[in-house]
Amino acid sequence: MGIAEVEFEAVREVEIGGSDRLRQLNDDISDAIDRAYHALVQITNSERSIGAGTIWHSEGLILTNAHVIHDETPNITLNDGRKFPAQVLYYNAELDLAALSIEASGLPTIEPGDSKHLKPGQWVMALGHPWGVRNAVSGGIVIGMGAEMPDIPFSSREWVVVSLHMRPGHSGGPLIDTAGRLIGINTMISGPDVGVAIPVHVVKKFLKDSMA
Repeated sequence: MGIAEVEFEAVREVEIGGSDRLRQLNDDISDAIDRAYHALVQITNSERSIGAGTIWHSEGLILTNAHVIHDETPNITLNDGRKFPAQVLYYNAELDLAALSIEASGLPTIEPGDSKHLKPGQWVMALGHPWGVRNAVSGGIVIGMGAEMPDIPFSSREWVVVSLHMRPGHSGGPLIDTAGRLIGINTMISGPDVGVAIPVHVVKKFLKDSMA
């Protein structure tokens, strides 16, 4: 085999290997999204979609944004189509978080991830029901984390700021990493291509303080 043939075979092996890795990555991300979908709920009022929610505990504990349920009587539609009236357990307008309860058990949840060690450029995905379209997903990268983020409303709070299309109806839904772990709760838009989420470690503290 000549030098040119050896070089061709080497390039071919790299191309095939890269294609296989890309295909595997795509499959892994698809699986992660599919798992997360089961813990995504739709929050409605009189059959009008007002946002999304994320199942936190299998015994019917659901998280969403406080602004999603403000002055509303929420109803929950699970991914399997079942509908439940919800009771508001905890509500914190300052953090823009609310915890709801429904009479259901054995619900699917999302494994919490590590929001304290996210890195700029890390790939993430936001799930929700933008404009009432159920089970939509939007992907992008982490721009920054923490407090005092420039040009972000309420910048004194801790945020995960991401470069992706977040729209009305994403609020309250999960922000996940490529392994399908929950790293934040989608909260608001800051410009056409910038979304903002509440880090999951802030969510944990909200629940701990509320239950104390």
